[in-house]
This record gives sequence, C-alpha cells and structure tokens, in this order.
Amino acid sequence: MILSLFRSPPKKSATLKVERSYEVAGRVLPLRVMENPRATRLTLRIDAGGKGLRITVPPGMPTREVEKFLARHEGWIETRIAKMPDQPKVRPGIKIPIRGLPHLIVHEPGKRGTVRQENGAEGPRLIVYGDRPHLARRVGDFLKREARHDLDMLVARHTATVGRRAKIIRLKDTKSRWGSCTSDGTLAFSWRIMMAPPPIIDYLVAHEVAHLKEMNHGPKFWKLCGELCPDTERCRAWLKRNGSALQAIDFS
Repeated sequence: MILSLFRSPPKKSATLKVERSYEVAGRVLPLRVMENPRATRLTLRIDAGGKGLRITVPPGMPTREVEKFLARHEGWIETRIAKMPDQPKVRPGIKIPIRGLPHLIVHEPGKRGTVRQENGAEGPRLIVYGDRPHLARRVGDFLKREARHDLDMLVARHTATVGRRAKIIRLKDTKSRWGSCTSDGTLAFSWRIMMAPPPIIDYLVAHEVAHLKEMNHGPKFWKLCGELCPDTERCRAWLKRNGSALQAIDFS
C-alpha cells in the first residue's frame, strides 16, 4: 500500500479511468481509478479524512482485476476508515489549532473586519467578524495569510542554506500531500500546515527545499533534510500521526 505524505512530482500524469461510489464501514465514498503509465502494480490511497479512495493502476488493467483487488483489501479499508477522525466543521465554539496552539473560535457579527487573535482569560481565541455564513471561509483565509508569511520566511532561510532558489511558492489545499517541489523550482504547500506546531512547519519547508537539490527520497536527500531540520524523524512521525485530523477539518 502507498500511504506516503510526500512524493516527488510524477513525470507523466495519471488519467481518470473510472469514478464511482464505494460503500464501506457505513459510508458511501467516491472511488477513483487512475491509470498511470509509470505504475507497475495496483496501489490504494485513502484521501485525507477518509473522504474518498483512489486506486492507481498500470495501463490496460482489466476492471475485474481492480474489483478483485478491492475485495481482497476490503477489511483493511474498513479498519482504516473506521479509525479516521471525524470531520469537524469550523464554527463558533469549537477550537482549532494555530501553530499547534488550540484557539477558541468566537463570532462577533456586530463589528466590521475579518479575523484577529487574542489571549482570553481561558486561553487563545480567534475572533471572527462579519456574517455567520462567511465565518469558516474567513478562518481559512486567515490561515492562508499566516501561511504565506511563515512559509515565505522559512523558504528564504532554507534556500539560502542549500544555495538554490525557489521559482515560486504556491499555497494549495491538497488531499494527499502536504507539499511538493517541481523540477523547475516551484514549491507548493498546503496552507493547513499552519495548524501544526512550528517545528512541523519548519520540517515541511526543509523537506521540500531539500528537493530543490535532491529530486528523490534517497540517502543524500534525507541527509540534507536532516541538516536543514535536525528533528526530521520526530517531525515526520508527528505529521504522519496527526496529519489526517488537520486535513479533515471542514472550512467550507
């Protein structure tokens, strides 16, 4: 099974072969079968938060083989889906982490503005102004602004260390990866990483910047990643353990 958080960008893109529903563990999930010219075997991915399934197959793989593959791994899928975290929707009264610190979301509709942070008597709060239907989007926009600030700063620091330049830095809300680096130097990050503690954010940037020099996951890459972020192993384990919960939060 392939359930990695980081992957080098594919040289040839996968194409959608089949898209349908799949019932498992009391849920009906979208299932996508992707045909990839580089694939040599069938691989299965569960989208962040258990929102869907994706099977990657070699070109020309018969549908019956895909169905057999699903049947063989149905128990594994059920177990993983059942363990997936709930999908909390951003709303007043819940807490979401910002740089790893839980913030209580407080809605103040009578005032103009967008979002601000403050330290209340019971801990950090995120004050969201404006109409209630726009609250979740405003919180997401706030995280994107924070991500732009922190990620730009960290990329500048790590690229100076490795002696490489990033062509451009993009923010995305990807389902299966936290970051990516293309051969032309384009770096992309999920803005949701701003909910993780600062060392994890630093590790993510170090990981992708290391790809500017080593476009692989070989020994030289991990050595460089460790030089940029000495706590690589612990941070990598944290993201694998907690990443699904951050991806599951609903900002729509």
